[in-house]
Amino acid sequence: MDQHSANTALPRGSEHDPNAALSIHDLTVAYDRRPVLWDVDLDIPAGCLAAIVGPNGAGKSTLIKACLDLLPRISGDVRIFGVPWQDVRQRVAYVPQRETVDWDFPVSVLDVVVMGTYGRLGWLRPVGRAQKQAAQQALDRVGLADLASRQISELSGGQQQRVFLARALVQDADLYLMDEPFASVDAATEQAIVEVMQTLRNSGSTLVVVHHDLQTLAEYFEHVVLLNMRVIASGPISETLTEDHLRATYGGRLTLLEQAATALGRSAQGG
Repeated sequence: MDQHSANTALPRGSEHDPNAALSIHDLTVAYDRRPVLWDVDLDIPAGCLAAIVGPNGAGKSTLIKACLDLLPRISGDVRIFGVPWQDVRQRVAYVPQRETVDWDFPVSVLDVVVMGTYGRLGWLRPVGRAQKQAAQQALDRVGLADLASRQISELSGGQQQRVFLARALVQDADLYLMDEPFASVDAATEQAIVEVMQTLRNSGSTLVVVHHDLQTLAEYFEHVVLLNMRVIASGPISETLTEDHLRATYGGRLTLLEQAATALGRSAQGG
Protein backbone atom coordinates (compact mmCIF):
# COMPACT_ATOMS: atom_id res chain seq x y z
CA MET A 1 0.00 0.00 0.00
CA ASP A 2 1.43 3.39 -0.98
CA GLN A 3 1.49 6.47 1.20
CA HIS A 4 -1.58 7.92 -0.52
CA SER A 5 -3.74 4.85 0.12
CA ALA A 6 -2.52 4.29 3.65
CA ASN A 7 -4.44 7.25 5.03
CA THR A 8 -7.61 8.52 3.41
CA ALA A 9 -8.49 10.94 6.21
CA LEU A 10 -7.61 14.59 6.16
CA PRO A 11 -4.82 15.67 8.52
CA ARG A 12 -5.71 15.57 12.19
CA GLY A 13 -7.04 18.86 13.45
CA SER A 14 -8.08 20.16 10.03
CA GLU A 15 -11.42 21.91 9.70
CA HIS A 16 -12.20 20.72 6.19
CA ASP A 17 -15.63 19.64 5.06
CA PRO A 18 -15.54 15.84 4.63
CA ASN A 19 -18.27 16.15 1.99
CA ALA A 20 -16.38 18.66 -0.16
CA ALA A 21 -15.69 17.76 -3.77
CA LEU A 22 -12.15 19.13 -3.43
CA SER A 23 -10.25 19.76 -0.19
CA ILE A 24 -6.75 21.24 -0.16
CA HIS A 25 -4.79 21.40 3.08
CA ASP A 26 -1.57 23.42 3.53
CA LEU A 27 -0.43 23.01 -0.10
CA THR A 28 2.93 24.51 -1.10
CA VAL A 29 4.46 24.24 -4.59
CA ALA A 30 7.75 25.75 -5.79
CA TYR A 31 9.64 26.07 -9.08
CA ASP A 32 13.44 26.06 -8.67
CA ARG A 33 13.00 26.66 -4.94
CA ARG A 34 10.81 29.70 -5.61
CA PRO A 35 7.36 29.28 -4.04
CA VAL A 36 4.49 29.57 -6.52
CA LEU A 37 1.78 28.47 -4.11
CA TRP A 38 2.16 28.93 -0.41
CA ASP A 39 0.12 27.25 2.34
CA VAL A 40 -3.06 26.96 0.23
CA ASP A 41 -6.03 25.80 2.25
CA LEU A 42 -9.57 25.59 0.86
CA ASP A 43 -12.69 23.52 0.22
CA ILE A 44 -14.80 23.44 -2.92
CA PRO A 45 -18.35 22.28 -2.11
CA ALA A 46 -19.88 19.51 -4.18
CA GLY A 47 -22.32 20.37 -6.94
CA CYS A 48 -21.20 23.92 -7.72
CA LEU A 49 -19.58 25.96 -10.48
CA ALA A 50 -16.39 27.36 -8.95
CA ALA A 51 -13.87 29.75 -10.48
CA ILE A 52 -10.22 30.24 -9.55
CA VAL A 53 -9.19 33.81 -10.35
CA GLY A 54 -6.14 35.96 -9.75
CA PRO A 55 -3.44 37.94 -11.55
CA ASN A 56 -0.92 36.42 -13.96
CA GLY A 57 1.61 34.35 -12.03
CA ALA A 58 -0.75 33.82 -9.10
CA GLY A 59 -0.47 30.02 -9.38
CA LYS A 60 -3.94 29.25 -10.75
CA SER A 61 -2.91 26.60 -13.28
CA THR A 62 -0.28 25.30 -10.88
CA LEU A 63 -3.00 24.69 -8.31
CA ILE A 64 -5.04 22.54 -10.70
CA LYS A 65 -1.98 20.55 -11.78
CA ALA A 66 -0.77 20.02 -8.23
CA CYS A 67 -4.17 18.62 -7.25
CA LEU A 68 -3.76 15.98 -9.98
CA ASP A 69 -0.11 15.20 -9.13
CA LEU A 70 1.00 16.65 -12.47
CA LEU A 71 3.41 18.82 -10.47
CA PRO A 72 5.29 17.83 -7.31
CA ARG A 73 4.26 19.38 -4.02
CA ILE A 74 6.69 20.51 -1.36
CA SER A 75 3.98 19.89 1.21
CA GLY A 76 0.26 19.57 1.53
CA ASP A 77 -2.62 17.18 1.21
CA VAL A 78 -5.35 17.01 -1.44
CA ARG A 79 -8.57 15.04 -1.14
CA ILE A 80 -11.22 14.55 -3.80
CA PHE A 81 -14.54 13.49 -2.33
CA GLY A 82 -12.63 12.72 0.85
CA VAL A 83 -10.01 10.39 -0.64
CA PRO A 84 -6.71 10.74 -2.58
CA TRP A 85 -6.85 11.54 -6.28
CA GLN A 86 -5.31 8.17 -7.17
CA ASP A 87 -8.30 6.39 -5.64
CA VAL A 88 -10.92 8.30 -7.62
CA ARG A 89 -9.33 8.85 -11.02
CA GLN A 90 -12.46 7.67 -12.83
CA ARG A 91 -14.53 10.36 -11.11
CA VAL A 92 -12.29 13.23 -12.25
CA ALA A 93 -11.93 14.86 -15.69
CA TYR A 94 -9.20 17.35 -16.56
CA VAL A 95 -9.33 19.92 -19.38
CA PRO A 96 -5.82 21.39 -19.83
CA GLN A 97 -4.95 24.64 -21.53
CA ARG A 98 -5.21 24.30 -25.29
CA GLU A 99 -1.81 25.93 -25.75
CA THR A 100 -0.09 23.07 -23.89
CA VAL A 101 -1.06 20.44 -26.48
CA ASP A 102 0.72 19.42 -29.70
CA TRP A 103 -2.16 19.72 -32.16
CA ASP A 104 -0.08 18.41 -35.07
CA PHE A 105 -0.40 14.84 -33.84
CA PRO A 106 -2.13 12.87 -36.65
CA VAL A 107 -5.40 11.88 -35.03
CA SER A 108 -9.05 12.50 -35.82
CA VAL A 109 -11.48 14.53 -33.75
CA LEU A 110 -13.44 11.41 -32.84
CA ASP A 111 -10.27 9.61 -31.75
CA VAL A 112 -9.38 12.44 -29.38
CA VAL A 113 -12.81 12.30 -27.75
CA VAL A 114 -12.74 8.50 -27.49
CA MET A 115 -9.57 8.87 -25.42
CA GLY A 116 -11.83 10.14 -22.65
CA THR A 117 -13.28 6.63 -22.30
CA TYR A 118 -9.93 4.97 -21.59
CA GLY A 119 -10.12 5.54 -17.84
CA ARG A 120 -13.26 3.46 -17.47
CA LEU A 121 -12.51 1.06 -20.32
CA GLY A 122 -8.93 0.22 -19.41
CA TRP A 123 -5.91 0.57 -21.66
CA LEU A 124 -5.77 -3.08 -22.77
CA ARG A 125 -9.39 -3.37 -23.83
CA PRO A 126 -10.35 -2.38 -27.39
CA VAL A 127 -12.59 0.59 -28.06
CA GLY A 128 -16.02 -0.65 -29.09
CA ARG A 129 -19.19 0.69 -30.63
CA ALA A 130 -20.51 1.98 -27.29
CA GLN A 131 -17.43 4.14 -26.70
CA LYS A 132 -17.52 5.58 -30.22
CA GLN A 133 -21.23 6.29 -29.91
CA ALA A 134 -20.68 8.09 -26.60
CA ALA A 135 -17.90 10.14 -28.20
CA GLN A 136 -20.14 11.06 -31.13
CA GLN A 137 -22.89 12.16 -28.73
CA ALA A 138 -20.40 14.30 -26.81
CA LEU A 139 -19.31 15.96 -30.05
CA ASP A 140 -22.95 16.65 -30.84
CA ARG A 141 -23.36 18.36 -27.46
CA VAL A 142 -20.54 20.78 -28.28
CA GLY A 143 -21.70 21.36 -31.86
CA LEU A 144 -18.98 19.41 -33.67
CA ALA A 145 -20.79 16.25 -34.74
CA ASP A 146 -20.10 16.92 -38.42
CA LEU A 147 -16.33 17.22 -37.83
CA ALA A 148 -15.77 13.81 -36.23
CA SER A 149 -13.56 12.50 -39.03
CA ARG A 150 -11.55 15.71 -39.45
CA GLN A 151 -7.89 15.78 -38.42
CA ILE A 152 -7.57 17.63 -35.13
CA SER A 153 -4.85 19.91 -36.59
CA GLU A 154 -7.32 21.23 -39.17
CA LEU A 155 -9.65 22.76 -36.58
CA SER A 156 -9.68 26.33 -35.39
CA GLY A 157 -8.62 27.17 -31.85
CA GLY A 158 -12.21 27.43 -30.67
CA GLN A 159 -13.10 24.11 -32.27
CA GLN A 160 -10.12 22.42 -30.64
CA GLN A 161 -11.27 23.74 -27.27
CA ARG A 162 -14.71 22.23 -27.90
CA VAL A 163 -13.06 18.88 -28.68
CA PHE A 164 -11.32 19.02 -25.32
CA LEU A 165 -14.66 19.70 -23.69
CA ALA A 166 -16.24 16.74 -25.52
CA ARG A 167 -13.42 14.49 -24.32
CA ALA A 168 -14.16 15.55 -20.76
CA LEU A 169 -17.90 15.05 -21.25
CA VAL A 170 -17.47 11.45 -22.38
CA GLN A 171 -15.70 10.71 -19.10
CA ASP A 172 -19.00 11.28 -17.27
CA ALA A 173 -17.08 12.60 -14.28
CA ASP A 174 -18.21 13.88 -10.90
CA LEU A 175 -15.48 16.54 -10.73
CA TYR A 176 -14.22 18.56 -13.70
CA LEU A 177 -11.00 20.58 -13.43
CA MET A 178 -10.70 23.04 -16.32
CA ASP A 179 -7.68 25.24 -17.00
CA GLU A 180 -8.64 28.43 -18.86
CA PRO A 181 -11.32 26.86 -21.12
CA PHE A 182 -12.37 30.31 -22.40
CA ALA A 183 -8.89 31.46 -23.43
CA SER A 184 -8.69 32.67 -27.05
CA VAL A 185 -12.10 31.37 -28.10
CA ASP A 186 -14.86 33.20 -29.96
CA ALA A 187 -18.11 34.29 -28.36
CA ALA A 188 -20.08 31.33 -29.76
CA THR A 189 -17.61 28.81 -28.35
CA GLU A 190 -17.57 30.57 -24.98
CA GLN A 191 -21.36 30.40 -24.79
CA ALA A 192 -21.33 26.73 -25.78
CA ILE A 193 -18.82 25.97 -23.02
CA VAL A 194 -20.91 27.86 -20.46
CA GLU A 195 -24.05 25.94 -21.43
CA VAL A 196 -22.27 22.60 -21.11
CA MET A 197 -20.82 23.58 -17.73
CA GLN A 198 -24.25 24.56 -16.45
CA THR A 199 -25.73 21.29 -17.70
CA LEU A 200 -23.02 19.33 -15.90
CA ARG A 201 -23.57 21.28 -12.69
CA ASN A 202 -27.33 20.74 -12.92
CA SER A 203 -26.73 17.00 -13.25
CA GLY A 204 -24.78 17.01 -9.97
CA SER A 205 -21.17 17.42 -11.11
CA THR A 206 -18.72 19.90 -9.58
CA LEU A 207 -16.65 22.15 -11.85
CA VAL A 208 -13.50 24.00 -10.81
CA VAL A 209 -12.42 26.38 -13.56
CA VAL A 210 -9.36 28.60 -13.89
CA HIS A 211 -10.87 31.83 -15.18
CA HIS A 212 -9.39 35.18 -16.23
CA ASP A 213 -12.31 37.48 -16.99
CA LEU A 214 -13.63 39.25 -13.91
CA GLN A 215 -16.46 40.81 -15.88
CA THR A 216 -18.15 37.44 -16.52
CA LEU A 217 -17.31 35.95 -13.14
CA ALA A 218 -20.64 36.52 -11.40
CA GLU A 219 -22.55 35.60 -14.56
CA TYR A 220 -20.91 32.21 -15.06
CA PHE A 221 -20.03 31.05 -11.54
CA GLU A 222 -21.49 30.81 -8.04
CA HIS A 223 -18.35 30.08 -6.01
CA VAL A 224 -14.96 31.79 -6.30
CA VAL A 225 -11.40 31.29 -5.07
CA LEU A 226 -9.36 34.51 -5.11
CA LEU A 227 -5.74 33.42 -5.40
CA ASN A 228 -2.40 35.20 -5.39
CA MET A 229 0.13 32.58 -4.29
CA ARG A 230 -2.08 32.22 -1.21
CA VAL A 231 -5.84 31.98 -0.96
CA ILE A 232 -7.01 35.54 -0.35
CA ALA A 233 -10.65 34.49 0.00
CA SER A 234 -12.89 31.60 -0.98
CA GLY A 235 -16.64 31.16 -0.89
CA PRO A 236 -19.92 32.10 -2.57
CA ILE A 237 -19.49 34.96 -5.02
CA SER A 238 -22.18 37.05 -3.32
CA GLU A 239 -20.12 37.02 -0.08
CA THR A 240 -16.56 36.75 -1.37
CA LEU A 241 -16.35 39.17 -4.29
CA THR A 242 -15.74 42.31 -2.24
CA GLU A 243 -13.61 45.34 -3.01
CA ASP A 244 -11.23 44.58 -0.14
CA HIS A 245 -10.72 41.00 -1.31
CA LEU A 246 -10.17 42.10 -4.89
CA ARG A 247 -7.64 44.75 -3.88
CA ALA A 248 -5.80 42.18 -1.78
CA THR A 249 -5.76 39.82 -4.76
CA TYR A 250 -4.86 42.20 -7.58
CA GLY A 251 -3.16 45.09 -5.80
CA GLY A 252 -3.55 48.59 -7.20
CA ARG A 253 -3.59 47.72 -10.89
CA LEU A 254 -6.02 50.23 -12.37
CA THR A 255 -7.31 48.20 -15.32
CA LEU A 256 -7.90 45.12 -13.22
CA LEU A 257 -9.64 47.11 -10.54
CA GLU A 258 -11.91 48.66 -13.12
CA GLN A 259 -12.83 45.14 -14.24
CA ALA A 260 -13.30 44.22 -10.61
CA ALA A 261 -15.71 47.12 -10.13
CA THR A 262 -17.76 45.80 -13.06
CA ALA A 263 -17.70 42.31 -11.56
CA LEU A 264 -18.88 43.69 -8.22
CA GLY A 265 -21.72 45.49 -9.94
CA ARG A 266 -22.86 42.33 -11.71
CA SER A 267 -22.59 40.34 -8.49
CA ALA A 268 -24.75 42.88 -6.66
CA GLN A 269 -27.34 42.59 -9.42
CA GLY A 270 -27.40 38.80 -9.09
CA GLY A 271 -25.36 38.14 -12.27
